[in-house]
Amino acid sequence: MREMNLLKFQIVELLDKHRKITAVAEALGLKQPTVTYHMKSLEQEYGVKLFEPRMDKVILTEAGRALLHYAGKINCLASEAKRTVEEYGTPGRGTLRVGASYVPATYMLPRLLKEFAARHPKVTVTLAVKPSAVIKEMLLNHEIDLGVLSAEPFRLPMLDVRELCDDELVLAHAPSHDLAASSELTPGLLCTADFVLHGPHSSTRELTDRWLEQHGVRLEQHLELDSLEAIKQMVIQGGHVTFASGLAIQAEVARGQLLARAIPEFRHRRKISCATNRDRHHSGPLDSMMELLQGWEQIQ
Repeated sequence: MREMNLLKFQIVELLDKHRKITAVAEALGLKQPTVTYHMKSLEQEYGVKLFEPRMDKVILTEAGRALLHYAGKINCLASEAKRTVEEYGTPGRGTLRVGASYVPATYMLPRLLKEFAARHPKVTVTLAVKPSAVIKEMLLNHEIDLGVLSAEPFRLPMLDVRELCDDELVLAHAPSHDLAASSELTPGLLCTADFVLHGPHSSTRELTDRWLEQHGVRLEQHLELDSLEAIKQMVIQGGHVTFASGLAIQAEVARGQLLARAIPEFRHRRKISCATNRDRHHSGPLDSMMELLQGWEQIQ
């Protein structure tokens, strides 16, 4: 079996990103001939063309793109191994990479991160806010250590998933909206309302679309906004309604700005869960963050 050279896999990833040997050499602190040597060495090792010059750029061939898939995983694992081992040499220090979907990132994690920082003042935490589907992929690819996401209950072979709490989807509208006069809501009644929809990559939008389709509700007119905060402000004005996370509108409901009502004939469940890759070594900071997540409702 040929010896693996991690530098070569880094070159593959960087070439896909920059498409210029000069940029790859600069990123790695190498000379251009060194990068070119490793590229040729890789092609000789695998006996197939991996790189193709085009004008002033270098692109990956089909075989090169197949290798890229594994190069990314290998690079992430190597980086993770280095970080994990270094933590033993500097007790109390380290980095914890967290990925979260919008609702837990905005309405759950801030107070947890404050508590975590008090317990681990020398640990650096990075937080990536992405859709739930992206968080799952980042976990599988070892790009993050911990994922916190709002989604329908799920199981994946490579992930350890722990459900933390319900993230109920509710109908939100202002107390002044016409629907406030209706004690009982029906799908037919909702189809007369002006909706504000979440962006197409949102799990809330996915569930909203499924409910609309299941009940044959066709929206003649609607707004679509990517920002949940903008959606809430729009609905507070009184002319529109939306489906939203009950957790995300708690403050507005408490202030009397919004009403949260059960969505009629809504059959979907959504949970906030935390997940880790089964192959990820659990460090002290990771276990500490998971402990905080499991008791998050007691943290003020």
